[in-house]
Amino acid sequence: MADEILENQEPLATEPPATEPPATEPLSADPEIRRAKGRGRHIPSGIAHIHATFNNTKVTISDMHGNVVAWGTGGRMGYKGSRKSTSYVAQQMGTDVAKRAMTLGMREVEVRMKGPGSGRESAVRGIAAAGLDISVLKDVTPLPHNGCRPPKRRRV
Repeated sequence: MADEILENQEPLATEPPATEPPATEPLSADPEIRRAKGRGRHIPSGIAHIHATFNNTKVTISDMHGNVVAWGTGGRMGYKGSRKSTSYVAQQMGTDVAKRAMTLGMREVEVRMKGPGSGRESAVRGIAAAGLDISVLKDVTPLPHNGCRPPKRRRV
């Protein structure tokens, strides 16, 4: 009986069978967005999110559905430490990110600013200087309804 089982077995393959990698599904089911992510990318309008903290400024430009088109930070521009938080770097970054978005056909943005940092207005100036039309300026800084206790006051 044991001999019959051994005779019926096939020899082991030396290489594992080739499997295709799983096909990645696009994040959105909307065919317009799927087309935009492909080779013929043309996005006429979008949203510029500016997040200005005390240590850095981040600029992200997305399409109207929230898919990121271009982004930039102080560190990506090549600055380190306290220089990332300057308004000059924020203006440079706004211009750079806006130009990258304009290569995809973007002409108009809605600007949403968040945070207390010094780079808020400078980043908006940089976006406008690059040639993007700003349709709406909106401050979306989250305000606590007396939530967390703020940090203690500095004694310098």
